[in-house]
Amino acid sequence: MTPAATIARELGTKESQVDAAIALLDEGSTVPFIARYRKEATGGLDDIQLRELHTRLTYIRELNDRRERIIASVDEQGKLTDELKAEFLAATSKTELEDMYLPYKPRRRTKAQKAREAGLQPLADTLMANHNADPEKEAAGYINKEHEIPTAIEALEGARQILMEEIAELPELSGSLREFFWGKAELKSTVVKTKKDEGAKFADYFEYDESISKIPSHRALALFRGNNDGVLRLYLDIPYEAQGQETHPCITKIAAHLNVTPASEWLYETIRKCWLIKMHTRFETELRQRLRESAEAEAIDVFAKNLRDLLLAAPAGQKATIGLDPGLRTGVKVAVTAATGKLLDTATIYPHAPKNQWDQSIASIASLAKKYDAKLVAIGNGTASRETDKLAADTIAKYPELGLQKIIVSEAGASVYSASETASKEMPDIDVSLRGAASIARRLQDPLAELVKVDPKAIGVGQYQHDVNQIDLASSLDAVVEDCVNAVGVDINSASAELLTHVSGLSTTLAENIITYRDDIGSFKARTELKKVPRLGPKAFEQCAGFLRIMDGSNALDASSVHPEAYPVVKKIVADTGRDVRKLIGDSSALKALDPQRYTDEQFGLPTVQDILKELEKPGRDPRPEFKTATFKDGVEKISDLKPDMILEGVISNVTHFGAFVDIGVHQDGLVHISALADKFVKDPHEVVSTGDVVKVKVVEIDEKRKRIALTMKLADKPEAHGKSTSNPNPKRKADKGTQRHKSGGGTQKPQNSMGSLGEALLQAKQQSKK
Repeated sequence: MTPAATIARELGTKESQVDAAIALLDEGSTVPFIARYRKEATGGLDDIQLRELHTRLTYIRELNDRRERIIASVDEQGKLTDELKAEFLAATSKTELEDMYLPYKPRRRTKAQKAREAGLQPLADTLMANHNADPEKEAAGYINKEHEIPTAIEALEGARQILMEEIAELPELSGSLREFFWGKAELKSTVVKTKKDEGAKFADYFEYDESISKIPSHRALALFRGNNDGVLRLYLDIPYEAQGQETHPCITKIAAHLNVTPASEWLYETIRKCWLIKMHTRFETELRQRLRESAEAEAIDVFAKNLRDLLLAAPAGQKATIGLDPGLRTGVKVAVTAATGKLLDTATIYPHAPKNQWDQSIASIASLAKKYDAKLVAIGNGTASRETDKLAADTIAKYPELGLQKIIVSEAGASVYSASETASKEMPDIDVSLRGAASIARRLQDPLAELVKVDPKAIGVGQYQHDVNQIDLASSLDAVVEDCVNAVGVDINSASAELLTHVSGLSTTLAENIITYRDDIGSFKARTELKKVPRLGPKAFEQCAGFLRIMDGSNALDASSVHPEAYPVVKKIVADTGRDVRKLIGDSSALKALDPQRYTDEQFGLPTVQDILKELEKPGRDPRPEFKTATFKDGVEKISDLKPDMILEGVISNVTHFGAFVDIGVHQDGLVHISALADKFVKDPHEVVSTGDVVKVKVVEIDEKRKRIALTMKLADKPEAHGKSTSNPNPKRKADKGTQRHKSGGGTQKPQNSMGSLGEALLQAKQQSKK
C-alpha cells in the first residue's frame, strides 16, 4: 500500500486528496498556504488534517528508509529470502520491523554465538524438538574440552543460551507478549531512602503502583522526573503472586506458544530464564519508553492547544497603552506605547513600600495618559500586581475624564524577551526592566504580534515542557505559531521581523530583507513590490503574498486575504456588477446576490470563489474573538482572603487533561478539576474551556499552607454566574476571551467529586509544572 493510500485510510479521506497534498508539500508549499489557497487540489483538507498528514508522511518515509537499510543488511549477510523480504515489506510499524530484524541484527559476540561456535546448535535443536528427551543424556555427546565444554552441564548451559536467544527473538511471540505485558503490567515506584526529605514534592509516588496502560500523561511525566532526579525507583511487572498465580503469566504464555509443559522441567526453566533475563528487561525498557513517548505526545498536544488559544486571544486594539511592570522595593516600571506599539515614553514610580509615593505615582500615570492620550493600562501579574492594580484603580477614580481602562496581563516570558537580542534591537537605549513594561503593554494591544517574539516554552502554558522531547515540542509549537500568524494575517508595513518570519514562505533572512527594504524605500504600496525584495523569488511570493496585508495601498485587494493570483476572478466580478472594487467591498447584499459558480474556471474552483466572495464581504476578517476582560473581586488579593463558596471571576490560565487552572487574582492559580467543569460528563477539558476564557468559579477548598485552591464551575445555585453558556455544546472557538494570560502557580488537586477534594487530587496535579 502506498503512503498516500495508508494516510487516506487513516484520515478517512480520498487517496487523490492525500496525493495532491503530498505533491504540494514536496514542492515546498506550507500547510497554511495549502489549506487556504489549494482547496480544489486537496478537496478542502484543513490545516489540522494537513498537519496530521505531514506527521504520518514523515513517519512512513522514515519507516521505509529503515526498511531499505534492514533489507540491505540481511542481504549482505546472505540470509535474505523472498519470503523474508515479503515479511519485511509487510511491516507497518517501526516496532514490528525491529522485531523481525532482531535475529539478523549485527551484535557483539553473545554467549549463544559462542555456544554455536562450540557446536551446540544441534543439541539445542534436539532438546526443543523432543520435549521428553533426557537433557543430560543428550548433552553427554557434546562434551568437548577443546571448546571449554568439559561436562554435560556446560553443554546444557550453552544449549540453553542458544534457545533463550532464539525464543527472545521470535517476532510473533515478541509482538503478542509485548502487548500482553502492556495491558497487564503495573508501574511501581518507591522512594530512595536517602532522598526522602529532599524529594518531598514526589511524596505521592513514594509507594505507588498503577497499570502502565492507564497512567495519564501528567502522572507519567511526574514519575519519570522523580526517577531522573534520583528520588524514585521505577519497576514494571505483573503482580501475579497477588492474583494467586504461581507462575508469571508471561512465562506461561511463552510456554504455551512453544507447546512446552511444566513437566519438561529443563525447557520450562529455560523459558523462565529467557523471560527474566532477556525479555522482561527488554520489554520494561521498551514499554517505559512507550509510556514516555505517549505522555510526551499528550503533553505537547496540551501545550499546543493552550498556545493556540493564547496566540489567538482577543487584541485590545490600536490604542495608546500604558504598561506597568509591578515591583515593590525596585519600583513599578512604566512604558507608554503608541497605537502601533511604538515605544513613546518610560518612567519608574515608587507607590509601594518602602518609599510609598502613592499620590506622586498616580499623578505620573495620569500625566502620561494625558500627554499621549492613552486609554488602556496593562498591569503585569507578577509580584505586587494587585497592589499596582489598586494604584491604577485609584488613578481612574481620581481622573475619570481620562477614560482609562485597566487590565491585568500575564507577564510570563516578558523577562526572557527583555533580555533578548530582539528587544535589544527594538529598544537599544532602554533599560532591560523598562523593556518588560513595554512588552506588557504590547501584549495587551496585540498578543499575537508580541508573543511571537518569545520562545513558546517561556510563556508558561505547558505541562512538563522541559521534560519532553525538545525537537518534537519545538516542531509542534512552531506549527501552531505558523498557523496562528497566517490565520490572522500580517500588516507588512508594521510587522516585526519575528512576526514576518512565521508568515508562510518567509525565512528569517527574507523577513529581515523585507524590514531592510521597508526602512530604505519606505512603506509598501502594493503586494507586487514584494518581488523587489532581495532573494524573495516567485515561490516565496506565491506562498506569502496572500497572508501579507497592505492597508490603504494602491490596490484595495492587498488589504484582504484574496491571493494576487486570484485577482482576475475579482476583475470578472467587478465587471459583472459594473462597480468599483472599493465600493463593492463590504456590500453584503450585492455580493450575496452573485452566483459563485459563474466565476469558476479550470484554475479556480467553487471553494476558492466562495472564499473570495466572503472576503470581499468582510475584508481582512480577524478570526480572533471580541475583547473581553475579567474583573477581580476587590479585597481578594491573596489566598488568605479566600473563603469557601465565594463566587469569583477569573481567567483560564492553563488547560490540562485533568482540568483547568484559573487566575482569580491571588497570585496562585486555582484548579477546576475536569469533573467540576460542567454539569455533564467532560472527556476533554478543551471541549469546555480554552486558555484566556473569562469564567465564573466557586471556591471549594483552600490549602493555604500548600498554596492550593480547589474551584468549581458548577454553580447550580447561581446559573447566571456560569462563565460558559450551556446552550453552546462546544464553545471553544467562540468563547469570549480577554487578553489576560497568567502564569500558573504550583499544582492543585483533583476533586473527589464535583465539589473537589484537595487530598484526593494530589496525584493529578501536584506535578503540574509551568516553572
